[in-house]
Amino acid sequence: MAKTTRCSTLPFLLIVAPVIFQLLAVTSAIGINYGTLGKLQPPQKVVDFIRTKTNFDSVKIYDANPNILRALAGSEINVTIMVPNGNIPAMVNVANARQWVAANVLPFHKQIKFKYLCVGNEIFASNDNNLISNLVPAMQSLNKALKASGLEYIKVTTPHAYNISLNHNAPSQSRFREDVKEFFTKILEFHRQAKSPFMFNPYPYFTMDRNNVNYAIFGPANEVTDTNTKHTYNNLFDAMMDAMYSAMKAIGYGDVDMAIGETGWPTACDAPRCSPQNAAQYNRNIIKRANVIGTPLMPNRHVDIFIFALFKEDGKPGPTCERNWGIFKPDFTPIYDVGVLKGGRSSPSPWSSPSPRSSNGKWCMAKQEATDEQLQANIDWVCSQGIDCKPISLNGVCFDNNNMKSRASYVMNAYYQSNKRTDDACNFSGTGMVTTSNPSTSTCNIPTEDTPSTSGKWCMAKEEATDEQLQANIDWVCSNGIDCNPISPGGICFDNNNMKSRSTFVMNAYYVSKGYTEDACDFKGSGIVTTTNPSTSTCTIPSGDAQSTSGKWCMAKEEATDEQLQANLDWVCSQGIDCKPISPGGICFDNKKMWTRSSYVMNAYYESKGYTEDACDFKGSGIVSTINPSTPTCTFSSGAPAT
Repeated sequence: MAKTTRCSTLPFLLIVAPVIFQLLAVTSAIGINYGTLGKLQPPQKVVDFIRTKTNFDSVKIYDANPNILRALAGSEINVTIMVPNGNIPAMVNVANARQWVAANVLPFHKQIKFKYLCVGNEIFASNDNNLISNLVPAMQSLNKALKASGLEYIKVTTPHAYNISLNHNAPSQSRFREDVKEFFTKILEFHRQAKSPFMFNPYPYFTMDRNNVNYAIFGPANEVTDTNTKHTYNNLFDAMMDAMYSAMKAIGYGDVDMAIGETGWPTACDAPRCSPQNAAQYNRNIIKRANVIGTPLMPNRHVDIFIFALFKEDGKPGPTCERNWGIFKPDFTPIYDVGVLKGGRSSPSPWSSPSPRSSNGKWCMAKQEATDEQLQANIDWVCSQGIDCKPISLNGVCFDNNNMKSRASYVMNAYYQSNKRTDDACNFSGTGMVTTSNPSTSTCNIPTEDTPSTSGKWCMAKEEATDEQLQANIDWVCSNGIDCNPISPGGICFDNNNMKSRSTFVMNAYYVSKGYTEDACDFKGSGIVTTTNPSTSTCTIPSGDAQSTSGKWCMAKEEATDEQLQANLDWVCSQGIDCKPISPGGICFDNKKMWTRSSYVMNAYYESKGYTEDACDFKGSGIVSTINPSTPTCTFSSGAPAT
């Protein structure tokens, strides 16, 4: 989310947002900002809602959240992502920039229509000289990194919280302040060279005359004439657009494209001007403006516009205004009608549109007409048959308190899969049906017949183990060379409220590393070997069927050049391998050693392909070794014939 407080500042705020995909005809478009500070639906449900229920075809997110990107994959929605502020100094180094691109863009670029890569957020307003001085060099490095990876169609820009002195009566005379002119000259020169747009957020809400709200919301109001050009303006938005154009033109950059990253109107604050009616009036007209080419000073220019915001975000701090810019409530109910819904329906059923993830398999699910009583009876019976029902229990990954059909379908399918997927195993007294449409959600993966079986063994924490014992296990395992990044905050297996889940992950990792011996799972009596897979939909815990770690690794040859190794790295990261561990801040990131970073991902690819010799060739730059290349902080998985 943008960190600038909208409700207590008067300057323009500039956040970039996605528009339309490369190579499409240049036309104005309407997109939406997707913020996540609140109790919102899972990303897959949000993406399904945007895709199937609204007319928005462009989305901006405020980071590179892999869960959101996975949900957007295959959706045909245009997307922009952001490099966090703290990474800007590191991005000045082109090698680091390529690592970031490799970890956050390459794994998704074949399935996502990326438009913009934003470098930081509101850097000039941060007053952090280290970030400000490194911003343009970081943008240049990331632009080079994208080109080197064949992704030059993704345009690099940066969101600004931007102060500009506006004369509402004379947009043509607007200028950048003297104290910021040099900074924005550098930014605009970058945009000219990179052919990317300068983005800003014209919020009439912050700059209006409070006695003339209608002029700000496109209502009936007296026209305003620019005394210099004699052009007339019937709304504040066009005047602000021309004011920005005039400031850019005055320093020689009137040819640089522009785009609107954010604009909107709050539905609630401490004044009558904040209302659903005014928000609807403003945003309906903004949507119409997206289909109108030009302003008085830019009669032939196309400008893409992105509304702030998709959701009301109750998790935002600050005054009431901060939380009330959304068009929709978190449950997809519209707060007001702005004309963006398809067919007037506000909220999809969680089962109405299948996940983009394709599958050729079959699932068992509850029929629509089944009653809650029938479905509860199905749940009770299945759970009594030895099927693991923890995922649909309170706090389970597939628990949905308001959806009996979802919970019943999960366990009915589990029973169906465990009984060789026969039609009889999905009958449930006529309440079940076999389907080829995947009923999984982004948080609840429902297995299919195509899902690889795991008939092996895992080490997990005993139910009676105390939190103190489990924390001691975590501390000890992590001090013995096991990669604990996945259970750290932000890691794919981090669960802040579940010590048993986190401990099980690292205890099992140690057990695997020691060749699956019983002793390696003892942990002073707090561990137990099980044949029940403790994995969740977001956290896969390797089983005893996995390759033994007493054997082989794929690593880069000593004589391989940095160019070869960077090419290997880029290619592997584009094949779906998780490259975050070698990105800046990652547990296996080594800024000075291309060999280490490349070897890590080459080995990960080798492992994913079953440890075949060909998977470690890399055009002659890779070699299979029996010498463990792991370091105390970076563990390389190894492979040998299963025992």
